[in-house]
Amino acid sequence: MADLQEAFLQGQLLERRQRLETALADSRTNESLRQLLDEVDSALERMQAGAFGICETCHDPIENDRLITDPLVRYCLDHLTPSERRALEEDLRLASQLQRGLLPNHGLAFAGWEVDFYYRPLGLVSGDYCDVVTHQNEREDVYFVLGDVSGKGLAACMLMSQLHAIFRTLVASGLTLQAMVERASRIFCQSTLSSLFATLVLVRAEQSGGIEVCNAGHCPALLQQGGTVTELGATGMPLGLFCEGVYPTQKAEMACGDKLLLYTDGASEARSANEAEYGAERLKELVASSQGLSAQALVATCIADLEGFRAGAPYMDDLTLMAIRRVA
Repeated sequence: MADLQEAFLQGQLLERRQRLETALADSRTNESLRQLLDEVDSALERMQAGAFGICETCHDPIENDRLITDPLVRYCLDHLTPSERRALEEDLRLASQLQRGLLPNHGLAFAGWEVDFYYRPLGLVSGDYCDVVTHQNEREDVYFVLGDVSGKGLAACMLMSQLHAIFRTLVASGLTLQAMVERASRIFCQSTLSSLFATLVLVRAEQSGGIEVCNAGHCPALLQQGGTVTELGATGMPLGLFCEGVYPTQKAEMACGDKLLLYTDGASEARSANEAEYGAERLKELVASSQGLSAQALVATCIADLEGFRAGAPYMDDLTLMAIRRVA
């Protein structure tokens, strides 16, 4: 896996080198381009010597997500210079601001549906993906999507943004739900490293109350109908594992007051101070007892219960919940 990643980064570096040489041929005095070309050559030399991805101060491996984001880095986080650390912090701050700008608004309601969500990145940026996509007149089908990109940090953040763009484009294409996810997986597979993947639940909600759900290797969606909760588990592999995956869908009819809860494993795998796991079953029980609650109230109830269970224990992963309620 490491060899595949290095081969990918080597190809990226060689492509950048060619572009820099072309730019330098058109610029006689651009010293910054010359310096950047030297840095690319230095990274290629480190690859040939077997020293690429190794911190030049402590000789420990450099963080993978930073290498994928910038293959020119030469030091791990613990040994950045003060100016490098300030630059990284500013990059993360801007990335966080941009990522939060991709999130839907809270308390949305349209076409007989209401939805709310809770989003909490472990650090400044997140690999969790959360979106609500409607057509321009908001009277056609509504799409709810929640996912989780493998890894953490800037690399996961970039891939989450890529998924956001892919599905925003595909929803407007008129494809069936299954074809949409299959196309997204193929695009994701062809444009990312083989070590990276994403789990995801995509829901198409009709104005009549019907829903169609595609679960690509993600935590089961929890469908509450009266006092009964049905798990809508995975029907396909995570996106990006194989370029030709097949993604069957599941259908259900939701009546007024029925709810659907989507969540990432940052919720089900959260741990208490004594290392007990919160577990999907506890979430399922909360959803079963949520009759009469709005989408916003269900999200708030789940988060309050999770906080009480943790009792101050640190989070270990990004956390996102989305509740969808039929209101007509």
